[in-house]
Amino acid sequence: MTRLLLAITFAISLMTGPASAETGPRYDILDFADLQGWAEDDHAAALAAFLETCGDLDDPDWSALCGLARETDDARGFFELLFRPVLIRDDAEMLFTGYFEPELNGAPYRSSTYRYPVYKMPPEARASRPWLTRRQLLTSGVMEGRGLEIAWVDDPVELFFLQIQGSGRIRFPDGRMIRVGYGGANGHPYRSVGRELVRRGVYTAHQVSMQVIANWVRRNPVAGRELLYHNAAYVFFREVSEVPPEKGPLGAMNRSITPLRSVAVDPRYTPLGAPVWIEKAGADPMNRLMIAQDTGSAIKGAQRADIFYGTGDEAGRIAGRTKDGGRMIVLMPIQRAYALLPEPVQ
Repeated sequence: MTRLLLAITFAISLMTGPASAETGPRYDILDFADLQGWAEDDHAAALAAFLETCGDLDDPDWSALCGLARETDDARGFFELLFRPVLIRDDAEMLFTGYFEPELNGAPYRSSTYRYPVYKMPPEARASRPWLTRRQLLTSGVMEGRGLEIAWVDDPVELFFLQIQGSGRIRFPDGRMIRVGYGGANGHPYRSVGRELVRRGVYTAHQVSMQVIANWVRRNPVAGRELLYHNAAYVFFREVSEVPPEKGPLGAMNRSITPLRSVAVDPRYTPLGAPVWIEKAGADPMNRLMIAQDTGSAIKGAQRADIFYGTGDEAGRIAGRTKDGGRMIVLMPIQRAYALLPEPVQ
């Protein structure tokens, strides 16, 4: 996530009834005792994340729960009393990945150190789909001298991955920080540079990570620049002034997301704003109650989730190596949970 979020997906309306048993997902209602590590989690931290977005859920059932959440002093009791755990499955195995918010070094003006511009979207890019490729945009001079620069950063590789993540923070030399978010794209499909390195035989698939790609590009500056041009897609940004830099970035619900309590899901299966219990396997297992507050272009399926690890390099390293199995259980309002079960055969 890595996540590879481009922040171009949008919230899909909440599920309200069962799908076909033959073609749709399968639902199993569980007990809280079935959730590994449930009793040991910090339910108050999950409730705080839930409150970040529950007020925006335009649905009577969820609105009522949000009101009760604001009044409760027993977080665990709130979830156990008013929700039921629902395991939603399709034909794919569970896959957890991770994503993070990059933090780049930059400045408001160009200098010998800060030479790589973070661009706003020019109007002609909105009018023409697709517009120029990454190579054309960066080599033709079409962006220069137009005041489209939000800031300048010191590392073109970090800027490339900022575009993949879709949002991030830029720290200026005086300590001031700004946050940038997705502001549009040139309309070309994303092409994975990691997959291209595998195709060339430079690495095998299990060796590729964001850090491995970054190190290869830096060791091979000419070939590295050409590798980045392989991805014709280019993301533009906007300054996100409505969110203080010390808070998390905006998720798909247009509210700040919380490190290790927010998760990106496929909203065709998991309602945005819903609590989800994750049981992540792998080298760093995690049993935790999180809130579905984001989406991603690569997050598809009932058992697919992207964990938000936070901001900065360490969060990026953890996110980049996350690729684990396990299971995810959605906490649904009681009446919604039982409505998902198939009708009994007469």
